[in-house]
Amino acid sequence: MKRYFLVLALVGNLVACAQKAADVINAKEVERIEKVLAADDMLGRKAGTPGIDKAASFIADEFKKAGLQPLQGSSFLQEFVMLRPKLISVKGEMDGKEIDPRNIVVITSEKELKVNEKMGYEVQHFSGANMMRDIQATMRSTKNVIAFLDTSFTRNFARLAPRRPAFKTANNIIFVLGDYNPKEFTIKSEYSFEETKMANVVGMIPGKSRKAEQVVFSGHYDHLGIGQPVNGDSIYNGANDDAAGTTAIIMLAKYYKALANNERTLIFAAFTAEEIGGFGSQYFSKQLDPQQVVAMFNIEMIGTESKWGKASAYITGFEKTNMGEILQKNLAGSGFTFYPDPYTTQNLFYRSDNATLARLGVPAHTISTSKMDSEPNYHKLSDEIGTLDMQNMAEIIKSIAVSATGIIAGKDTPTRVKPESLN
Repeated sequence: MKRYFLVLALVGNLVACAQKAADVINAKEVERIEKVLAADDMLGRKAGTPGIDKAASFIADEFKKAGLQPLQGSSFLQEFVMLRPKLISVKGEMDGKEIDPRNIVVITSEKELKVNEKMGYEVQHFSGANMMRDIQATMRSTKNVIAFLDTSFTRNFARLAPRRPAFKTANNIIFVLGDYNPKEFTIKSEYSFEETKMANVVGMIPGKSRKAEQVVFSGHYDHLGIGQPVNGDSIYNGANDDAAGTTAIIMLAKYYKALANNERTLIFAAFTAEEIGGFGSQYFSKQLDPQQVVAMFNIEMIGTESKWGKASAYITGFEKTNMGEILQKNLAGSGFTFYPDPYTTQNLFYRSDNATLARLGVPAHTISTSKMDSEPNYHKLSDEIGTLDMQNMAEIIKSIAVSATGIIAGKDTPTRVKPESLN
């Protein structure tokens, strides 16, 4: 008898959650938010432009109206600076002998840098089959390092040179090609930098009994900006990619705030710069302790029907954790289905904003409906609001909301991503 009443209570809770989702998440509200984010006056929301600044202000205002708190400080804007480097000169000496500047790569945020053996840099020597792995680990380091690379790396050495935007860092890393073990060395470099200010938009709802444990809901709000005109249209509105995911994040924030029963802390993040390298999510991930992140729901392109039709979506990296199974369990009887990613050859698990935290072991997955083998408007000027199904999109957001019930309540904890599963 006790078990019978327990089942009734569980069903009752799910019904109540579904009803709450129906009240808060609806097609009319989805369309209102989409129309703002995908409007021409957002100028395609390209990272580092006035258009994306306008979008950020709108998202922050929606978070404030929903009653969220900033994740850090007093602003919903999580600001950071990207540097695009241009090398002016580099010189080096080993035990008084000048070395070829083509054999030196300096990764720094300093316009002028001079390093010698007296400055306490950590010295590393790399060779063998695992050299690239070791180099990548050094590039993630927060220490000042000078690393000497075996000449077997000659063909790939120039690829280490910084050419694309990068975060402003406090440490310096110097790579030198050659079998050196100097008693004395001097490295000098001079750079110019183009600075671009960027910002994620991040809000939170503190948890109750399990406040230290975090559940992240995310999507990227940047797109491609303005391109060459086609039939008089030059604005990449990005209604599906990813105003749809950003709309979902805002709707979920409103829903969970209204529900007010989350035992774990909920974080809602709209990322910038996904389209130019995923820099927004990378910066965001550095602000968290990955061991405290229980799950990440990254939502991207849910405005069109999946290959299975309505009432369905897929989860990238489905097999890497049991999170998909948990979500489907919580949707039992709803008629909605989460499928494994059918486009595995496209490596989608690593191509979206979930990847950074997933590599750190977090059960971080992207939810999408985009038909990646045949989506007609993907990265095209035609990705406009008229191509979206608002009702189906609202139903997908409701299903995500209900499927996460056990996770936000602290009853369900997905398994972690194992390092070997990232190969």
